[in-house]
Amino acid sequence: MTEPEALAAPVRLLIVDDHDLVRDLVAAHLTAQGGFSVETVPTLAAARSALAENGPFDLILLDFALPDSRSLAESADLVRAHGGRPVVLFSGMVRRETVNDALAKGFAGYIPKSTAARELAAALRQILDGKVWLPPGFDRPTRLPPPLDSLTPRELQVLGCIRAGAMNKEIAGRMAISEVTVKMHVRSICTKLRARNRTHAAIIAAELLPS
Repeated sequence: MTEPEALAAPVRLLIVDDHDLVRDLVAAHLTAQGGFSVETVPTLAAARSALAENGPFDLILLDFALPDSRSLAESADLVRAHGGRPVVLFSGMVRRETVNDALAKGFAGYIPKSTAARELAAALRQILDGKVWLPPGFDRPTRLPPPLDSLTPRELQVLGCIRAGAMNKEIAGRMAISEVTVKMHVRSICTKLRARNRTHAAIIAAELLPS
C-alpha cells in the first residue's frame, strides 16, 4: 500500500435495510476489505435521522422495500436530502421499469443484493467516481429528454443542486469536490443546455428534470 492510499480517508457509507442479516453481512464484508466506514439503519426515517446527525455520507445503499416507504417516490426523497451525493438502489430483485424510474429520479445505479462482496466494493468505487452502475443485462435507459440526455451523471447531480438553489461552495461541500471542479461542471452544463447562466440552467432543470 502506498502512502497516499494509507492516508486516504475511508468512504463513509450508510446502508439502509430492514433485514438485520443483510445489513450486518454487507457492513462486515466492506469493513474487512478496508477503505469503508459503514453505518447501518433499518428504515427510511432512521436514514433521515442519520443524515441530520452525521451526514452527508459519501454514499448511501438504499433498500427498495422498506417498511416505512410505500413507493419509489418516497425513497427518492432521500436522494434530494443527500444533496447531490450518490444514493444507490439496493435490492434483491426489482423490475427493469423500477430501475429506469429510479435513475430518472436521481439514483446513481442499482446493485443487486446477490452481488459478490469484492464486486460490490468495486461497484461502489465506480459510483464514487461519478459513474452510474448497473448489473449485467441492465442497459442504462435514455429516458431523459434532450438536452438533458447530453449531461454526464455528475453534471446531472450538479444541475440538481443548482435547481435547489445551492451555490458553488455549498455544492462542492455536498459532493466532496473542489469549487473549481464545480465551476467547470457549471460551464459545461450551461454550454450543453445553451443556458445563458446558472439561473437559466436552473429554470431549464425545473422544467425538464423529474420531480
